[in-house]
Amino acid sequence: MLKPQKGRLLISEPSIEDSNFFRSVILLAVHNKHESVGFVLNQPTKIKVHHLIENFPKSSFPIYIGGPVERNSLHYVHTLGEKIEGSQEILDGLYWGGDFQLVKKMVENNEVDSSNIRFFAGYSGWDEAQLLKEIRENTWITVPADKESCMKLSSNKELWSSFIKKMDAKYAIWTNLPADPFLN
Repeated sequence: MLKPQKGRLLISEPSIEDSNFFRSVILLAVHNKHESVGFVLNQPTKIKVHHLIENFPKSSFPIYIGGPVERNSLHYVHTLGEKIEGSQEILDGLYWGGDFQLVKKMVENNEVDSSNIRFFAGYSGWDEAQLLKEIRENTWITVPADKESCMKLSSNKELWSSFIKKMDAKYAIWTNLPADPFLN
């Protein structure tokens, strides 16, 4: 099993008790000995960015729930690191954050679309050794990430299932488990 690191994905095991992470796929944007920060890639809402941010140009960009921490904060993951000053590289060709005023201007000028930027309300965060402990407890499986998977807009079950199907055969049964196994 891979160790967690910036630019890897966390795939939740199917019976995770925390509803914030049920069948979730999380992109780790930061992982060091002090903290880990990531964004849930597969929890879309019907809310658009311009509904939350005053003076943001009207657009079709959906908000995803990045995690349970600071849900009133806005984050964005994008492929525009060369164009958005202050961006932090997560993995080759994929970035986090940067100059928000420039992002607004790029949206207003139709210079970006959903294939190159995603918006998140809140984030997922772990203190020091918390994430490592959860991985040892089999709460998460760590897998490699790639820019295309991270930018794919998808529903909760769809993205999660696509990763599970690519994994070792022992995980295949997970894709058929009902949301509440006790109702089976």
